[in-house]
Amino acid sequence: MLAQTTDSSFSPKPGNSRYMIRGYADANFIAGEGEISFGNARLVPLFIYKQSDRLLFEGELELEIEDGEVKMALEYANFYYQLTPRMTVRMGKILVPFGTFFDRLHPSWINKLPTVPLGYGHDGLLPTSDLGIEVRGGAYLAGMRTNYSVYLTNGPRINDGEEEADEIGMIVPEADIDNNKNKAFGGRFGLFPFADQSLELGFSAQSAKLGDKGSDFEDIGAFLYSFDWTLVKTLPALGGRIDLRGQLNFVNIDNRPYEVLEDGSLETFDFDNKSKTAFYQLAYRPTFGNQFVQNLELVGRYSTLTTPEEAPWESQSTQWTLGLNYWVDWRTAIKIALQSDEVEGGHDSPGLTKTDLFFIQWTIGF
Repeated sequence: MLAQTTDSSFSPKPGNSRYMIRGYADANFIAGEGEISFGNARLVPLFIYKQSDRLLFEGELELEIEDGEVKMALEYANFYYQLTPRMTVRMGKILVPFGTFFDRLHPSWINKLPTVPLGYGHDGLLPTSDLGIEVRGGAYLAGMRTNYSVYLTNGPRINDGEEEADEIGMIVPEADIDNNKNKAFGGRFGLFPFADQSLELGFSAQSAKLGDKGSDFEDIGAFLYSFDWTLVKTLPALGGRIDLRGQLNFVNIDNRPYEVLEDGSLETFDFDNKSKTAFYQLAYRPTFGNQFVQNLELVGRYSTLTTPEEAPWESQSTQWTLGLNYWVDWRTAIKIALQSDEVEGGHDSPGLTKTDLFFIQWTIGF
């Protein structure tokens, strides 16, 4: 008869791993010139696997009904490791910490309006998510709390005009595939000057080469920088809580002539390749009155986008968005908003174009 082993190393032990599903969902109604319909509906699950107190993995999928089709996208998916109590590292497809909007505010239950500011989103000029590595953390500077992020990613690319001649010279932030040996290097630094941490001031920057390896655009570089601010504070004199946010963004690309073949003839564009975009947002939620009144929130946002003069995609855009939200609970809201866009120029429809839209959005975070 074999002796029964008592070595505890062979005994099964409970693990520290945990699984969690979070995320958000929204449904929309859109009315405007030529359109009155229930628009896009989204389910955005966030999968989190925690292997230990220091190591976890998180990934976010976006499932969206758009133009009658179900589309799926991977918003981000990265490993997360806590190096020290105040420093972490992420690697994979990360949300790029260029400013605060996309990194912190893009989920619909956090974004106080049904739309995003000009320059953001999947077709914008600003970085949103990319493949790479990031180190972020917090510290104190002269008694003030600070936070920081430093990252290295595949980086953006430049539109070479082969597929869309009227967008030649435009930066394409979401490349996913590294088109050259260069990497985008960037980061953000945030400062809380007040002891109650009600105000945060931030500065972001990114530098990268844009062109495909071996192409005529290989040496074209881009430098992006941004200033952002956030003020969240309850003001008894106003009888409510204000949420003031904004961001100024500058996109500078090396100048060079661009040649485009159109209708059998060669056309040359030589322009100062600089763009800028900004948004200014103010929200007010009352602290007086009954529960219904306290669940209301007024929101206003003004956004601008200016692209290079004499570029084939030259435009001047402004956007006003006014909204009224009703918070069913802290992560469920019904939003009503009016948005007015005015675009002068652009490759889609040169001239002055005005668009007014009405939105209803129901969103929930889970």
